[in-house]
Amino acid sequence: MIGPSAGHGRETHVGGIGGLLLAAGAGRRFGRPKAAVPFGGEPLVERGARLLTEAGCAPVVVVLGAGAEHVVGVADLRGATVVVAQGWAQGMGVSLRTGLAALGDSCAAVVIALVDQPLVGVSAVERLCAAWRAGALAAVATYDGARGTPALFDATVWSEIAASAVGDQGARGWLTANPERVLGVECGDVASSDDIDTVEDLQRLGRLLERP
Repeated sequence: MIGPSAGHGRETHVGGIGGLLLAAGAGRRFGRPKAAVPFGGEPLVERGARLLTEAGCAPVVVVLGAGAEHVVGVADLRGATVVVAQGWAQGMGVSLRTGLAALGDSCAAVVIALVDQPLVGVSAVERLCAAWRAGALAAVATYDGARGTPALFDATVWSEIAASAVGDQGARGWLTANPERVLGVECGDVASSDDIDTVEDLQRLGRLLERP
């Protein structure tokens, strides 16, 4: 567990934390790239970037791949930096490395979110940011105790994460190998980690969004 001294000298606001939205996949099970799919009146990629911004993340980087030109044409991503992952078809690892490289030294930590989990919401991201400001090196949203996403990582471990991000494995390998460096942050009361793999998933989560 990271002691209190780990947070010494860190920003006392969310401005030191960037946002990274991974949205490069082809959506093979869904039938088309999910980034441009409407959800709650806006494309999933637009919703994801907006939620990161509303949680205070800056800068926000969106990584596209499959159908990138179409996604840019239908989504309002002003305010975000959009990059295209060359070799995106190799898996999430390429997208993650591309996003971290695009962030460079612009922030001291980053929240990494996935485009197909639209019910994560602002509150979950804010809790991860609060954990970093309190000294956590890495913080992962949990749902009823089960690890999910999004996840936050201090910039000091980005090179390690990038080195372990191969194939369709993003940060999972690093998280598995470093359990003592990761803080779980319960978010099940304010968010859902359900993802959209099929049209049926889209419809189901849409109904959940409409609930009061």
